[in-house]
Amino acid sequence: MTLKNYFFLLVFLIWNNFCLAQNGSQPPLVELKTDIGTITLELNIDRAPITVNNFLEHVSNYHYDGVIFHRVIKNFMIQSGGFTFDLTPKDTDRNPIENESKNGLSNKRGSIAMARTGDPNSGKAQFFINHKDNIFLDGTDDKWGYAVFGKVKFGMSVVDKIAEMKTQKLFGPFTDIPQKRPMILSAKIISQGSWKKEDKAIPSLIERPIPLTETM
Repeated sequence: MTLKNYFFLLVFLIWNNFCLAQNGSQPPLVELKTDIGTITLELNIDRAPITVNNFLEHVSNYHYDGVIFHRVIKNFMIQSGGFTFDLTPKDTDRNPIENESKNGLSNKRGSIAMARTGDPNSGKAQFFINHKDNIFLDGTDDKWGYAVFGKVKFGMSVVDKIAEMKTQKLFGPFTDIPQKRPMILSAKIISQGSWKKEDKAIPSLIERPIPLTETM
């Protein structure tokens, strides 16, 4: 390679990296294959890095495989991530995460957000997809909201079908559970984008924390 060619190659690489930086991080994509159809999620790692990382760690650890949409309210949202088909809680050993609801993303139709308890920083694995615009769930300067971390890229018709399902009231937290419980058969990362999986050693049996059941 001549010095001139080397110079042009160097300029190209610098310009290419600059363009990538200007365009922001590449969004990770997750495919939720349900027994109703497939939902593809595009995650906003720039605005919600903590929440996106937490969600992708759960996906990569197969946490969402076999869970149901246990709370479904038409014209509001559909919620999943916490219970299997027989309503057994699906525990996670990950700690609650910081609330990122003040990131400028809004709970609009098709957005995905973290579920939590009354404690703003209690989100762990459960999430919901907004069936309509629910901007009253957004965080503001003077109140915490529900952290949006992505949106439905493909498959909103599947969300609509789940939201239209007839529900019933059972016991405990199951006040709006579908009579036919829609299940996530598998959740997989189809594009990591700019996300990198946490690289940490698996704790020993003694060091491993006792899983806590996520409270609704």
